[in-house]
Amino acid sequence: MRSFGKLAQGARLERLRDLPLWDGDRLRNIHPMLPGLRDPATPRPTLREFLCEDAERRPSVPLPAHDPRDAWQRKPASGLRATWLGHSTVLLEIDGWRVLTDPVWGERASPFTLMGPKRFQPVPVTLRQLPEVDAVVISHDHYDHLDYPTIRALAKSQVPFVTSLGVGAHLEAWGIAPERITELTWWETHRVPGTGLTVTAAPSQHFSGRGLKDRNQTLWSSLVLAGERHRVFFSGDTGLTTEYEVIRDRLGPFDLVMLEVGAFHPSWGDIHLGPENALQAHRMLGGGVLLPVHWGTFSLSTHAWDQPVETLLAQADPAHTHLLLPRLGEPVEPGERRPASPWWRQAHAGKAAATGAPPAPPVGEGEDAGLPWPLD
Repeated sequence: MRSFGKLAQGARLERLRDLPLWDGDRLRNIHPMLPGLRDPATPRPTLREFLCEDAERRPSVPLPAHDPRDAWQRKPASGLRATWLGHSTVLLEIDGWRVLTDPVWGERASPFTLMGPKRFQPVPVTLRQLPEVDAVVISHDHYDHLDYPTIRALAKSQVPFVTSLGVGAHLEAWGIAPERITELTWWETHRVPGTGLTVTAAPSQHFSGRGLKDRNQTLWSSLVLAGERHRVFFSGDTGLTTEYEVIRDRLGPFDLVMLEVGAFHPSWGDIHLGPENALQAHRMLGGGVLLPVHWGTFSLSTHAWDQPVETLLAQADPAHTHLLLPRLGEPVEPGERRPASPWWRQAHAGKAAATGAPPAPPVGEGEDAGLPWPLD
């Protein structure tokens, strides 16, 4: 079970223990939680509810996707371009440098090959079809952000990794040489050698862990990626926090803001944004073009697969929020300010002609006990 990773030891563990978030046993969120984010009266989903997906939890036909390889051969005119490849995986081109965020090409957000949330949408390109990247950044160690088969494939390259403190233990266990790994604590900045690219870790409100005994043993972060002219904010996974205002003041303004919008639920509203809180977080960060991520690939909660983006489209005020809603694999330049188009509705149009997959059967009987949600 190498996919579980490895616990931090030695100097890495000592650095973790020096963090203000360390409570003597593990890390914890210490920033005051905003009222109303989590509904204690709402029970968390049971295993049966999670596994017995209804027809709304995943599209019945593949979503429209774009092959970006021709576009990648041309430099972005503005100097900033983003290609959303699914979930939280984005290829960013920033002032001549390429950065890959939370790369996940694996079939499941799980330590197992035959169990756990399975992707309903393939990545538009293979890893081998990617252009050469200058850095890979990883926000935290959950399976839908730190993917074992993807890291094992990237180990064959020489690309450097920049990640949250503690995550490097997993990377080393999977074949990434220590000299290729930089681990950051909040507000630390790293300049990628040989580039004009900097990566700064910033606060987020989340948790970490890949097994039953390693909860909150590694740090979770949002990340700011900056070139000579452009700045991009990437939320990783997080709940709503007033720390966004501090991030805006210390690290902004941002040309592109990438916020997680999926896998939300009222019972864990303090550690995931969801679409409504993403809009509020966007305002707190000072605006900029908003690219929603963390949707369209895995079913990690009980809401409809397209609910996050439909809610964004309905509630975003065009006067204050410019939504960037590219198709999967479609390279887009935020500076172009393209109008938002609900391209994902094509999946609904094809539903009548498609044979939808039946709901997944329960893994076992009597498995209705509450789970330690969320899994990501």
